This record gives sequence, C-alpha cells and structure tokens, in this order.
Amino acid sequence: MAASSAGFVAGLAAAALATVGFLAFQASATVPADLSRPRVDSARGVSISKAPRDKRSPTALPAGSGAGQRVVYSIDDDRVWLVDRAGKVKRTFRVTPGSVDPLPGVYAVTSRSKAVTGTDGIPIEHVVRFATVDDVTIGFSAAVEGATPLPNPHPSQQTGGIRERQRDGDAMWAFATIGRPVVVIH
Repeated sequence: MAASSAGFVAGLAAAALATVGFLAFQASATVPADLSRPRVDSARGVSISKAPRDKRSPTALPAGSGAGQRVVYSIDDDRVWLVDRAGKVKRTFRVTPGSVDPLPGVYAVTSRSKAVTGTDGIPIEHVVRFATVDDVTIGFSAAVEGATPLPNPHPSQQTGGIRERQRDGDAMWAFATIGRPVVVIH
C-alpha cells in the first residue's frame, strides 16, 4: 500500500510541475521579445525631448506628452499623470524612482502583479510593469501597508521599481490595465 501511495504522490507532483511549466511557457510567450525599446509606432503626438512645462502650474500635464488615454511619467519631475480618453488628467502624483530609469518613449503595460516582493526585499502591491532596461524590469508599485523598509540597497543594486503612495498605487492599478500606453518623458 505504501508503494502505491508513494507512486500516486509522485504522479501528482509530476503533473503539478508539468502544469506550472506549461503556464510559465504560456506567460513568457505573451511577453514581447524586447521591452526595452519604446513603441515608437504609437508615439503619436509625443515629444521625446524635454516636454515644455507650465511654470505657473508644475502639476499641469506637459505639452507634447501624447494623446488619448495613457499614463504619463516624467523622469525629471518624478511625477505621474493618469490621463483619460478626452485628454483630461484624472490624477497626478509624485513618485520615487528606482536606480534605473526607462528611456523616454511610448511603452505599453505588459504585466501586472497584485502582490510580490520588490527587488529591495520590501513587500509591494499593485505592480504595473511596462519596460526592461539592461535586464532590469521597470514598473510602478506601492509598498504594502505596514511593510518595514529595509536599509537602503547597496549602491550597485539596480532597481526598476517606481514607488507610489498606497492610494496612488490603487489608482494606478485600476487605470493601467494590460496594453495601456505609458508615455515616458524627461
């Protein structure tokens, strides 16, 4: 009886591993081969150079940041704008970037995770990924409420997490679905 039980458990384990392997293959097959390049084909109305700012209203959506529904991320200003179809700003907020910035250009949300552990070891939620630079994945995320920050990562550690406050992460999660354009400007 013990031998047949062991064989049954081994069979279940093999089936589980095969299923996980198949799902991992499916997931990898849907990700574009090179996420590090901007999707220039969808760059309608986007100025890759420094987008002009309204000096009287620093939170105003920069001119030249595209058209239509999109996420706009300014590397220089550490600010995000969530823009609706009509071009109206639904929300804007400050963020804290990781050590690796994406190149200016137009990307699309490629994957999302409800909750994971960040490369800095902090539990994060509402992860919205859109680019890869030198094997570093770039995306927006918020630290889980009550997460204890670890000491600053070693200066040589490359991180691509663009951190938001929790309520901003909630808004990003609801807005930035798979395929949503992300416009990165200076």
